Amino acid sequence: MMLAMVLATQAPTALTADISPVRQRYEHCLELAAKDPPAAEKEATSWMLGGGTFLAHQCLGLSYTTRDRWSAGAAEFEIAARGADVARDDRAAYFWAQAGNAWLAAKDASKARADLDAALSPHTLVGLQSGEAYLDRARAYVATGDMAAARADLDHAVVEADRDPLAWLLSATLARRTGDLARAKKDIAEALARASDDASVQLEAGNIAAKDGDEAGAKAAWGRAAALQPGSAANKSAIAALAQFDTPNTP
Repeated sequence: MMLAMVLATQAPTALTADISPVRQRYEHCLELAAKDPPAAEKEATSWMLGGGTFLAHQCLGLSYTTRDRWSAGAAEFEIAARGADVARDDRAAYFWAQAGNAWLAAKDASKARADLDAALSPHTLVGLQSGEAYLDRARAYVATGDMAAARADLDHAVVEADRDPLAWLLSATLARRTGDLARAKKDIAEALARASDDASVQLEAGNIAAKDGDEAGAKAAWGRAAALQPGSAANKSAIAALAQFDTPNTP
């Protein structure tokens, strides 16, 4: 399982006010965005030239982000969100959340935070969608140095997105960094229960054990991380952490 920025490729169920041909074209464009992004770009652009609304912009955003064109995708999601706001369409919050997620991937935490504020302020996102938006905003807060706000958002995320190991992982990491080892150990256990085969989770389990003075536990967790997902950043960090236990050669 990969713990990374997750951008949904499906929007919430279309409102019953949608005209059937529009909904069909939208669903077709979303399908193309997942399977053939360049074709989705052409379809969305053609749709916009023919009078397509915010749905065409959202599809174009997906065609970009599927190809890691994060800034371009974020800009299209923002256009879609503004259009949905004007139309009083409840999907606006979802589109703002997508924009925030894409700005995080583009490493622009300030823009991400602004868009995630817009996503969360109407309180129309529910369940997992709300939890993921809180999780993303917590990441933006961490990137801008506001740990207290990040903690508050992660507390929401682990409730509303409790099945997402990333929420528990980031909560554990923040707790370790702020000196709350009891919380860190509790939350990394939740992450391990959901994704013990992820190098990032095992790496953090080792970091927490080391912070707690548990050398054996740290070595065991780092060893597992070093065996998982070769070449990943977490895998490399675990290998480097284990190197401190190497016995120097005797001259």
